[in-house]
Amino acid sequence: MLLSMLSNRRSPLEKNKTASQEIDAIIKKSGDWRGKKLSQVRAVIKRADPAVVEEVKWKKPSKPEGVPVWSHDGILCMADTLKNAVRVNFPKGVLMKDPKKIFNTRLDSKTLRAIDFHEADAINESALEALVLEAVRVNKKRA
Repeated sequence: MLLSMLSNRRSPLEKNKTASQEIDAIIKKSGDWRGKKLSQVRAVIKRADPAVVEEVKWKKPSKPEGVPVWSHDGILCMADTLKNAVRVNFPKGVLMKDPKKIFNTRLDSKTLRAIDFHEADAINESALEALVLEAVRVNKKRA
């Protein structure tokens, strides 16, 4: 319990950072193609839903910077930089329509669906925008 309390504490500098600034730092920290890919994904999400709220959640000792999260009436999606991919998770993905079939991982999950973007992968921006809007629709329907 004490460890979890300590890991959730922020330094005075971190307390003044906005979630957007924290995500900027996460992008910069990767320092390679994954940061660029995450930046592209983020731009598509924000363009698809200008009302989206950026957050950073789940800070822990193994991932002190946390995880970028985008919400609108609940979590739409979150992104994580893996060794060989940038993964965008949609926690209510099983309820979403994916007509362009861009979900490519976590297809056996009972709740979420995800997209792994690898270094050479182009982002199908229109299909990703449609998924973000679909996630908003699912959240509004459940609200």
